[in-house]
Amino acid sequence: MRITILAAGSRGDVQPYVALGTGLRAAGHTVRVATHAMFEDLVRQSGLEFALVESNPQAILDQIRLESGRNPIRVLRKMVRLCVPLVARTLDECWHACQGAEAIVSPLAAPGALDIAEKLGVPVYLADLKPKRRSRYYPALFFPRLPLGSALSPVYNRLTHAIIRGIARGMGGRVMAAVSRWRIETLGLPARSTAEFLRARDRVPTLYAVSPTVFPRPLDWPAWVYVTGYWFLDQAESWQAPPEIDAFLAAGPPPVYIGFGSMRGRDPAATTAIVVEALSRAGQRGVLLTGWGGLDQAAMARAVAAHGGAVLAVTTVPHDWLFPRMAAVFHHGGAGTTAAGLRAGVPSAALPFFGDQLYWGAMLARFGVGPRPILQKRLTASRLAEAITRAVTDPDMRARAAAMGKHIRAEDGVGTAVAVLHRLLPCHGTPPGS
Repeated sequence: MRITILAAGSRGDVQPYVALGTGLRAAGHTVRVATHAMFEDLVRQSGLEFALVESNPQAILDQIRLESGRNPIRVLRKMVRLCVPLVARTLDECWHACQGAEAIVSPLAAPGALDIAEKLGVPVYLADLKPKRRSRYYPALFFPRLPLGSALSPVYNRLTHAIIRGIARGMGGRVMAAVSRWRIETLGLPARSTAEFLRARDRVPTLYAVSPTVFPRPLDWPAWVYVTGYWFLDQAESWQAPPEIDAFLAAGPPPVYIGFGSMRGRDPAATTAIVVEALSRAGQRGVLLTGWGGLDQAAMARAVAAHGGAVLAVTTVPHDWLFPRMAAVFHHGGAGTTAAGLRAGVPSAALPFFGDQLYWGAMLARFGVGPRPILQKRLTASRLAEAITRAVTDPDMRARAAAMGKHIRAEDGVGTAVAVLHRLLPCHGTPPGS
């Protein structure tokens, strides 16, 4: 069967969909991934077809960071304003990528997937890395869990979901209007209100790439919503470490990883200085990842020169290879990096910027597998040094992290997702790959 997967965002957003695609390909399907140019090699090297979505997520994130700070409402407003002019072109690219598809897999936030599937007369399945569906058992991702008791907690949880849904409908109105125009003018489909769209989307089979150990499936979700486990793209066996990484790891005890992935603060050089000073105060060696600029390369070069081999700067290393070799992992709190840290079985903690990163950071602390998150605006060398020391020396925390890692490594999120899709796909009747 020919399946198109729509995927957008940072490496941590896109890579799990590539992992799902490899699982579907192994099951006999022909899979195309529509994503950004920077991930073309990742897609093709995984044996999947590539279709281009031209928007540049790095540039969009940089603009949001510079103009919105860390205020979540301003972040959402800026994101909407930046995305509206791109909607029509992105929809055209997704439409092109879905030609010939017999099924579509899409994140919840991808515009037009339901419309394209309707026009083509093919099934669509929603797949997301973050559990966004409403529930009385959990608050929305942007809200903290509060100890309100059995009577008030469901009320609070429902209220948080209603607030997020209201904000999304209000701020996303311009995006929805652009999608609606494209639906009518390009696809020739009848107009559909936002309320009608949301009702239709709520009835679409949905897979969440989250570990059931971390996020047990809420009892009030309908039968067509699944928690499959994380979708990991295993790269450790095929990746060859450069000699300088092997030499650094062999030269002393396991170091501490610190990196911010796709996130970039207002002053990467100052952040780098804080990180290096914190490692020095904690008496730990460190592996620092530049990512998309969260840590400053020039500042890291100075740190490497000044700290006599106690710090190694890297540009990209597969998490499944690197993290199990670390004493602890400190990251921005993205869903994909959080999952990789948990799987590694070492203590991990978030140094979040905004959004769902705060949720995942709080989750790590709640499970006792890492120190409490430190917001970027409150990040200091002393606070980070204290967190590093605890992560490296607390035996109970290290035991809990190891046990969590064992549970997650025993799960097969991709295999579970493929099995779910096989139950749902109309091709069964006909063999996969037909």
